[in-house]
Amino acid sequence: MEYRDYYQILGVPRTASGDEIKKAYRKLARKFHPDVSKEKNAEEQFKQVQEAYEVLKDKEKRAAYDQLGSDWKAGDQFRRPPGWDSGGFEFRRGEGAGGFGQQDFSDFFSSLFGGGRGFGGAGGAGGFGAGGFGGGAYSQGGQDHEAQIEIDLEEAFKGGPRMLQIGEGERSRTIRVNIPAGVTEGQKIRLSGQGGSASGRGKAGDLYLAIHIRPHPLFALEDRNVTLKLPLAPWEAALGTSVKVPTLGGSVEMRIPAGAQSGQKLRLRGRGLPGTPPGDQYVELSIVVPPADTEQAKALYEQMRREMAFDPRAGLQSS
Repeated sequence: MEYRDYYQILGVPRTASGDEIKKAYRKLARKFHPDVSKEKNAEEQFKQVQEAYEVLKDKEKRAAYDQLGSDWKAGDQFRRPPGWDSGGFEFRRGEGAGGFGQQDFSDFFSSLFGGGRGFGGAGGAGGFGAGGFGGGAYSQGGQDHEAQIEIDLEEAFKGGPRMLQIGEGERSRTIRVNIPAGVTEGQKIRLSGQGGSASGRGKAGDLYLAIHIRPHPLFALEDRNVTLKLPLAPWEAALGTSVKVPTLGGSVEMRIPAGAQSGQKLRLRGRGLPGTPPGDQYVELSIVVPPADTEQAKALYEQMRREMAFDPRAGLQSS
């Protein structure tokens, strides 16, 4: 067996801590990963980096390796501790390459494609296949990615097609996304095969779009229900009236009962986001007092004060 200095491959001293080894591995894995690297012999370099990390990240394996010193020559037998696989490096579904856990892979692919509204590793199906690098041709399934897409409340209500640009620079591409009617905040839309590219016989990953619905100037959204604040004049609230109320599906006529109060909520059944069942629209009444900014307006308020026996604080009087 050809001697390989694993410390030299990772570019760390023999006294490096586990965190330093992991940090060096992640940097090199990003540099030589076959899906993104333009380096010469990237695949072979990636295998060597993985091989080094697989040994040095494990305390028992690292101790056994350190005992052999720098004079480990071809033909010498590696004295493997219990549990050391005598075959090639095999990575099972659910584990990351070179010992990455699901969170590590998420961080790794987030650093490749950018954070925030960019892509992050979603874990799971994008792991290295059971074939690994141990025997046979290199084959890797594509990573699942996740991105956020912002839509208006009207889009969530009606649904429809949307063109979305994903990726950056030369890796950028435009895809068509169908927004389903009634989609809710945080719901994820799965686009099969639109995630990370695969190598060999691997299957391309999926892209998951997390929905974020922008705040609306009129409606407040909670699950599938929407709430609208409806201003009323004092006489409309006192005497009752019919007013046009905006909804996501267009204006409707609504009856305001006599004696309506500020903060009172009326329901328009089924006027929220579509679904099974659909959401409702709640109309919260808000009584707006006209300003006393003219002599005539002041006179009207004075007349009301004289002629109406009304005390809004009657219930606050102590015994």
